[in-house]
Amino acid sequence: MATDTKKFDMPHDTDMAWCPGCGNFPILNILKTALSELGYSPEEVVLVSGIGQAAKTPHYVKTHVFNGLHGRSLPAATAIKLSNPKLKVIAESGDGDTYGEGGNHFMHAIRRNPGVVNIVHNNMVYGLTKGQASPTSQKGMQTPVQTNGVVMEPFNPIATAITLGASFVARANAGNVAQAIEIFKQALEWKHGYALIDVFQPCVVFNKINTYQWFSGNTYLLDEKSHDPTDRMKALELAFATDKMPLGVIYQNPNREPYEALIRSADTPLYKQRLDEKSFSNLLRSFA
Repeated sequence: MATDTKKFDMPHDTDMAWCPGCGNFPILNILKTALSELGYSPEEVVLVSGIGQAAKTPHYVKTHVFNGLHGRSLPAATAIKLSNPKLKVIAESGDGDTYGEGGNHFMHAIRRNPGVVNIVHNNMVYGLTKGQASPTSQKGMQTPVQTNGVVMEPFNPIATAITLGASFVARANAGNVAQAIEIFKQALEWKHGYALIDVFQPCVVFNKINTYQWFSGNTYLLDEKSHDPTDRMKALELAFATDKMPLGVIYQNPNREPYEALIRSADTPLYKQRLDEKSFSNLLRSFA
């Protein structure tokens, strides 16, 4: 029996800006299913995004939403988590928004380790602005701008996150719904800080290379019984695989403390607290 996601559904006549067949649709359903199966209510969840097609996801979920500037979803998500640690805060944007414009914020979110789930729709192209290469576009890929093909190696978010010490790093495929739901649920229930889920998401209009079939043929499911996600060096080895890329929870570090636990003495929302000048100054300095 399908999980009832109605509490997170927007009205049926909500205008959807995505193209038919877009990989964003299954990711939207994966997210709503994971939240529903874990028993979250719309009031407990905040979706934060930047700019792009993936960043429109919060517009289609009935919950709290903050839609900010290009590349700036993570600092806003961090601030929301700090102001009310009881909220389930999810930063959701695309590969360009997160790894390109937001690359510096991506790096420092990992460093700070706030209890934020970072879902990145990785379609290896800029879909909103008609198909330019993104940070994760494959070398040699031709686009309307890179007419002779992309000349740089693609950015590796999995290896970067593990190297920088992210506490939870996973990769999912929008075409493998059942596994993706379980990965999303694990990330949403993670208690040790920042959780990255890099989701392969086909762009059916502007990326004719990295299709549903391509992702299916170039990935494999990690064996949960044999893979130890706390083995950092093994996780890095998996992160650098290019012929067949692993799907699943690649790395976990349960020894890190969430950022909010380091600088907050209680889970009481800030709007319910009276901060003296010294406490407020200390809170601001914590962003350094």
